[in-house]
Amino acid sequence: MQPVNKARWQIHFCVLLWGFTAILGKLITLPAMQLVWWRMLLVSGALLLVPRVWRGLKAMPAKLRWGYAGIGVLVSLHWLTFYAAIKLANASVGATCIALGPVFLSLVEPWIARRKFDPRELLIGVAVVPGVAMVVGGVPMDMRMGIVVGALSALLVALFSAFNKRMVEHGDPLTVTCIELGTGTLFLTLLAPLLPHAGPAFVLPSLHDAALLTVLSFGCTLLPFALALVALRHMSAFGTQMVTNLEPVYAIVLAILLLGEQRQLDGWFYAGVAVILGAVFIHPLLTRKQAPASQPELLGTAESHNVVE
Repeated sequence: MQPVNKARWQIHFCVLLWGFTAILGKLITLPAMQLVWWRMLLVSGALLLVPRVWRGLKAMPAKLRWGYAGIGVLVSLHWLTFYAAIKLANASVGATCIALGPVFLSLVEPWIARRKFDPRELLIGVAVVPGVAMVVGGVPMDMRMGIVVGALSALLVALFSAFNKRMVEHGDPLTVTCIELGTGTLFLTLLAPLLPHAGPAFVLPSLHDAALLTVLSFGCTLLPFALALVALRHMSAFGTQMVTNLEPVYAIVLAILLLGEQRQLDGWFYAGVAVILGAVFIHPLLTRKQAPASQPELLGTAESHNVVE
C-alpha cells in the first residue's frame, strides 16, 4: 500500500476513535469535572513515562513552558465544557457544537496570529447561523443549555488552537501535550472547590467508569495521537483537514447506533447539522493549502481535531 493511502486510512481510523470520545463521555457516569480530571491525569501521567518528553522538557526555555501551561488552562476548560454539554444534552449535541470550532477559529485566529483578516472566513461564520438556529429548534427545551455550553467549548477550542498555532514551531508535540494536560490537571484541581456543585476534582471512579476512562484516555487519546503523528508526515494540510472534518459525522452516527439518540432529536436538528458541516467543509476549499500538515500537537488536546490546518 502506498504511504499516502496508508496514512489516509490511519487518519480515518483516528477520526473514528475521536468520534467515540463523545459516546464515552455520555456513558461515563462521573460528572464532567471528574471525568476530565481523570482523563488529563492519565494521559499526562503516561506521557511522563516517555524519555523523549523529559528531554523536551529540559531543552524547553522556561518562558515557553509557561506559555504552553497557559494554553493548558484553555484546554482544560474546553474539555470541561465539552463534556458538560454532553451531560446537559447528549453526545450528538456535543459533537455538533464542537463542529463550530473551525468557524470560531476563522474569526479569532487573525487577531491572535496577527495576520490579515480574510473576508471569506466571515462568510463561513455567517453561513452557519441558519444551521445553529435549526439545531436549537430541533432540540428539546431541557437540552438547550447544553448547546450554549457546547458553543462555549467550541470557542475555547478555537482560542487554544490559535495560540498553539502561534507557538507551533517551538516544542516537541509529545512534550507540548504533556505540559498542557499536566497543567490542565493542576488547574482543575484548584478550580473544582470554587465551582458550585462540582465537588472535588479527585473522586475514585467505579469499575465501570474506570474501564471506560482507560479506553477514553489511551484508546481514544494516546493511540490516535501516536498514529496521527506518523500519518501527518505523508498527508497535505488540506487532505488532513478534510478527513478530520468528519469527526462530528462519526460521533453523531455512533450516537444514533449505540445510544439511540435520534429519538430525542427531530429533523430540524439534523438539517442544521448538515448546514453547519457544509460550511465547515467549504472553509478548507476556499482557503486550500498544499503545505504539509505541521501542527500535530493540536491532535493531542482537542476534541475538535478539524482545527488542524
